[in-house]
Amino acid sequence: MLTQQEPTPTTPGMTFDQMLERVRYEGAYPTRDRAEDTVRAVLAALGRQITGDERVDLAACLPLEAARAFTSQIPATQPLTGWGFVKDLAARIGGTPATTRWDTGAVLNVVSRLAGPDLVDRILAQLPAGYGLLFGRAELTRAA
Repeated sequence: MLTQQEPTPTTPGMTFDQMLERVRYEGAYPTRDRAEDTVRAVLAALGRQITGDERVDLAACLPLEAARAFTSQIPATQPLTGWGFVKDLAARIGGTPATTRWDTGAVLNVVSRLAGPDLVDRILAQLPAGYGLLFGRAELTRAA
């Protein structure tokens, strides 16, 4: 018997609705609207941090609505550390750092699957310390 497989987060051409459902599941959000608000806020904040080819390449990996939220922001002149990113986003959305860290992880985990490991490596190389954990990766530090 043939069954239709549900698209995975790495499926090219993932729709925005599929992305929202994946984030809703990962973040355990009670409604689609809550997941959508979270996706838009996190992607807009991320859009203030990423520049250059990585910005263009990441936008190309995202569903159109997500790419619009991501590219709607002008990159900051001084990128924030990972913790600074979470604190800034918490202040903008009126959340706590703990819940904002959860929200960020739920969204960026899906984004990292859409982008693939090579692009995520390039993005993390561009950003200050602290973003690895937000993208669901171990944060390795170098010995002095």
